[in-house]
Amino acid sequence: MNEHPSAIKRISKSIFELLNVSRKIIINLVFFTVLLIFFILLTADEDQIHIPSKAALVLNLKGDIVEQKHEINPMDAFLNEAFDQPTETPEVLLADIINVIDTAKNDDRIQVLTLQLQGMKSAGLTKLKDIADSIEAFKASGKKVIAYGDQFQQDQYYLASYADEIWLNPNGWMMLDGYGRYQLYFKSALEKLSISQHIFRVGTYKSAVEPFMRDDMSPAAKEANKQWLADLWQQYKQDVAAQREFGIDNFDETTESLIEKLERVDGKIAQYALTNHWVDSLKTREEINQEMISLVGKNKHNSFNQISFKEYLSATTEPFPPYQNQNQGDQVAVIVAKGTILDGTQNPGSVGGDSTASYLRKARLNKHVKAVVLRVDSPGGSAYASDIIRQEVELIKAAGKPVVASMGTYAASGGYWISAPADKIIASPTTITGSIGIFGFFMTFENSLSKLGVNTDGVGTTDLAGFGVTRPLSEGMAKIFQLGIERGYQDFIELVANNRGMSLTDVDAIAQGRVWSGIRAKELGLVDELGNLDDAINEAANLAKLTDFETLLIEKERSTQDIFFQNLFGQAVKFFPNEQIRSHGAFDKLLFSLKSEYQSISELNDPQGIYSFCLACEIN
Repeated sequence: MNEHPSAIKRISKSIFELLNVSRKIIINLVFFTVLLIFFILLTADEDQIHIPSKAALVLNLKGDIVEQKHEINPMDAFLNEAFDQPTETPEVLLADIINVIDTAKNDDRIQVLTLQLQGMKSAGLTKLKDIADSIEAFKASGKKVIAYGDQFQQDQYYLASYADEIWLNPNGWMMLDGYGRYQLYFKSALEKLSISQHIFRVGTYKSAVEPFMRDDMSPAAKEANKQWLADLWQQYKQDVAAQREFGIDNFDETTESLIEKLERVDGKIAQYALTNHWVDSLKTREEINQEMISLVGKNKHNSFNQISFKEYLSATTEPFPPYQNQNQGDQVAVIVAKGTILDGTQNPGSVGGDSTASYLRKARLNKHVKAVVLRVDSPGGSAYASDIIRQEVELIKAAGKPVVASMGTYAASGGYWISAPADKIIASPTTITGSIGIFGFFMTFENSLSKLGVNTDGVGTTDLAGFGVTRPLSEGMAKIFQLGIERGYQDFIELVANNRGMSLTDVDAIAQGRVWSGIRAKELGLVDELGNLDDAINEAANLAKLTDFETLLIEKERSTQDIFFQNLFGQAVKFFPNEQIRSHGAFDKLLFSLKSEYQSISELNDPQGIYSFCLACEIN
């Protein structure tokens, strides 16, 4: 009996010693890893990236094209790539792509731009058009653009169509399947789990909560979605047809048409692409290599002289941004609102009500900032956070500084809420916008718990006491929630009416949660002009009567330490050249889709549970 406490003591001491040793091992591993990185960098050639005097810039984009990257710890990013564990959704900054192409245009060493796009994932037509404009400017400088690959998906092919020539592997593949909006529906599953759903919404077309109240898409949602998807597809066809110099009737929109053409070429997809004028030549990888050598010469690896997108970006970008002199002249501030709008302070990649408002406040209080551009790429989210941001936009205007909203791929629901008070709204023709509506949604689990023999009961001093997810929702509480949603919708349409010079009736007629393309939104008066970010910056300068100005990007400030480690690990990762992107099988994709659907709901954190969010805006 006396030995028992002693045994526990010995075990506890052993566990503590084990933990202490483990801690020391981990610390030493981190220390020696960093030391090794320094050693590699110090002993390597001073000029790690060499741009040949005559070379091709290979635009080998890998991942999603985004307006703003999600914040990732530099050490985590380094370890993921070094040990072949890439992030599930690698991202490429749109501004980096445009800067690289624009820089290469005036770089005498770069003779050819090659588009090698197989690693490029989702982008959105709005971002693709911005990249295409830069490719067009590159071509206008007299330099050649060539797209080549083993396959082309739809977004990839859009950019490829802007090349002077498109080369496809003889056994390659391409398919243009148009735009669609398909999603998972959970009503029956939730019923089987006895989960009670409580949905409050205003807007015939506000379909964000349909997956939880239906097993299929409603006729109203189908009607609205089909229209804006058709607008985007029409724009895609017009742009590609103009570049490839054929009619939009060349697109195969029925399986019968496609089968007929494939039968003529014995089912060979690559030959179909050539015959149908989608590509200019069928070339093997070696034939491509030899063709490129004839254009820019051979390197020591028996390949053509080349530099990749990442290498060229690193070689032409200062590793440490210069200190911004606060005594500079007039400035137009650009603030990016990218991602779901959430309450509080959020990292880059999401829009925080408090954090985005703080960036707007900086612009308002900076005496050198004379105008502001709010770049919106968001499907919305928290109604409360959206209004916090709107209030700051109003304060900037009250301070005498014009505000221009520049809409990217999405500016719907809450994304339109924060755009509406701007002095001017500029959207891309393919921007997905509108979705002016409100919803509230939560679940209670009283029936699920009852099946397990768990029940909730008690007393309270008011009808409101004890409200929670383990009790049924009373009729009175449901009425209170619905009144709040209706008030939120009224506030939304009043906001739009007051800022767009429209009547409440006119706004309500085009609101109701309906989604519109940028082209249609301009016709309806929801936006003022069609254009890109540069157009918005120039318009902001015009409204502020500026003739000479600089652009100031206001975003989350990175510490010197963060910048140092980001560049350190970014340089070191070149010694681990694996650049694979994890591919998902069919089942993995289904699980990923389920996870995404769950996250899109679970991350919403409006303090009042009221949302202006366009889940239906995502394109498949």
